[in-house]
Amino acid sequence: MRIITGILILLFALLQYDLWVGEGSLASAWHLKKSVSAQQKQNDILKERNAALGAEVVDLKQGQDAIEERARNELGMIKDGETFIQVVE
Repeated sequence: MRIITGILILLFALLQYDLWVGEGSLASAWHLKKSVSAQQKQNDILKERNAALGAEVVDLKQGQDAIEERARNELGMIKDGETFIQVVE
């Protein structure tokens, strides 16, 4: 009887070890949930960025205004007959 009780206690301890520490444990499941949540947040940020870039591409394909604005802001270009004025703070 004592041997069976000892074996049962040992099996119970091994099962508890797997539950709390082993592969597929509660701790690893918690870490995976945390990782999935962080990845979903990152994906949402990237989806917003992709949508903004997509809108910018459509804008650049459709009109000259967006192209002109980028040329002015990023390349410092001006139209013929315009005077460039730079304000230094």
